[in-house]
Amino acid sequence: MTPGGPAGAAPLAAEEVMLSYTLRRLLSAIPTLFVIVTVAFFLVRFAPGGPFDLEQPLAPQVLDNLRRAYSLDQPLHLQYLDYLGKLVRGDFGPSYVAIDFTVGEMLRRALPYSVTLGLSALALAIFGGVAAGVFAALRQNSAADYSVMTVATVGVTVPNFVVAPVLQLVFGLMLGLLPIGGWGDGGIAHRLMPTVALALPQMAVIARLTRSSMIEALRADHIRTLRASGLPGHVIIRHALKGALLPVISYLGPAAAALVTGSVVIEKIFAIPGIGAYFVEGALNRDYTLVMGTVVTLAGFVVVFNLLVDLAYAALDPRVRYD
Repeated sequence: MTPGGPAGAAPLAAEEVMLSYTLRRLLSAIPTLFVIVTVAFFLVRFAPGGPFDLEQPLAPQVLDNLRRAYSLDQPLHLQYLDYLGKLVRGDFGPSYVAIDFTVGEMLRRALPYSVTLGLSALALAIFGGVAAGVFAALRQNSAADYSVMTVATVGVTVPNFVVAPVLQLVFGLMLGLLPIGGWGDGGIAHRLMPTVALALPQMAVIARLTRSSMIEALRADHIRTLRASGLPGHVIIRHALKGALLPVISYLGPAAAALVTGSVVIEKIFAIPGIGAYFVEGALNRDYTLVMGTVVTLAGFVVVFNLLVDLAYAALDPRVRYD
């Protein structure tokens, strides 16, 4: 049969269904982003203080001129509509504090640091958590299993803003093995501690998920059949792991959101000039546009990553349908 016949039509139809599903998910993300932008806009505006409230108060005339220059003298609903219009065109507006830069320029400068840190932490959380979970599952109810789960429990319960200063104290000050903060040349020495501090809670959750799902997968009928057939252990583990990874894949969406929110604190603690550090500075200085720019950017990353997780889940589990 030719590719245009019935045999070639099935893969083509599957690709069209996947493309249609992807487009539907992207369109459904628009209302989500709209709600996030709306809630964040009004929460920031209702917070006490303003971008020009300094320790040394400005003269009333100067303050009025500044508010007029940034359209802050307009009613709040007009400011909101004006911001939405600019946002649709990709304009995040000027920074109220860093007057020499627009928010877009600041985000473009900070984005590589945050993306590198986030992807490094996600990779460490996935590979480290899966490896620890499989190790514990294959040694169920042994001392090794209990040790891994104890460490995982500590990792879940201790927040990363506690782990980060401890790492700085031990490996930076006491042992002098790693730099305490900063990004430097972006090498592994500067990235190691913030990556570990950011990844540890998610690594612990993934380890617990992998252990429980791996134990269940090893007891499945088809795995018992493979064992009875005399297949090598690594082949059996590979087959069991494919099914055991489904809960881990489904958790990657919340894990990405947790890494995004956690990076705000970690970047500030380790003095990394990323988006999270800009968010903290913008919130402290009431820089409305900078806070909104970071919120929209981080929300966009979470939405896109959740879409990728859904597509990966469907690729691993053929029972999942796109319609």
